[in-house]
Amino acid sequence: MAVLLLPPAAMASSVPVQGYTIVHTFPHDPSAYTEGLFYLDGYFYEATGTVGASSVRKVELASGKVLQQRPTPWPDYGEGIVAWKDRLIQLTWQNHEGFLYDLASLTPRARFAYPGEGWSLTTDGTHLLMSDGTSTVRLLDPDSLQQVGRIDVTAEGKPLANLNELEWVKGELYANVWLTDRIARVDPATGKVIGWIDLAGLAPAPETLADPVNDVLNGIAYDATHDRLFVTGKRWPRVYEIRLAPERRDGPAGPIARKARSRPASP
Repeated sequence: MAVLLLPPAAMASSVPVQGYTIVHTFPHDPSAYTEGLFYLDGYFYEATGTVGASSVRKVELASGKVLQQRPTPWPDYGEGIVAWKDRLIQLTWQNHEGFLYDLASLTPRARFAYPGEGWSLTTDGTHLLMSDGTSTVRLLDPDSLQQVGRIDVTAEGKPLANLNELEWVKGELYANVWLTDRIARVDPATGKVIGWIDLAGLAPAPETLADPVNDVLNGIAYDATHDRLFVTGKRWPRVYEIRLAPERRDGPAGPIARKARSRPASP
């Protein structure tokens, strides 16, 4: 049994932690290996991963029905997505290229290149924010898609790697930390983790998942108009609308490791 250690920040007592309550559940395609998720005008937009099964899709909130879908070109491995004006922008994992689609029809428009890996995208309304698996979040010009800045994310003064799915929520950057049950709340001005959202217990029982090592928490969407926060995971059968609990301070006895039968295949 391999032991995959959580980030050192997971043990920190000086960073407040919030639990959650479930407000509503919505159906989710259990074959969707969720890499990106956002909410727009009453719908979810989702990007799925794995080679040969990657796609971008528009999903009906109440039913989970896929209303529109566009496969990611072979052999790219689809990752995060974001909407900017009339475009939907998608990253790929290790192919150093992304795709532009028409937001209304999901018709492909163009490709663009970038160095390193692509994990997730969100926007603060001025820039695109991109994670790449490190502790650095890149700031991209949304029109040229060129990097114009960076946010170095730290927890308790140490770099916080494995930043995955991103979402902009009330002036803060929320980031899934891959292979953990936690979302980091990041101050974008300083890069410091100012809080943890602990989603322990939300994941389906491991025996109900096709691949519990890889079918982990990933997917954050925020409805700013109605102040609703949604989360899901890779190949989970549900999307959850959650309400955050009051902050608490964790002691050093909190969970610090997750056991797995084998090393996960991808973020």
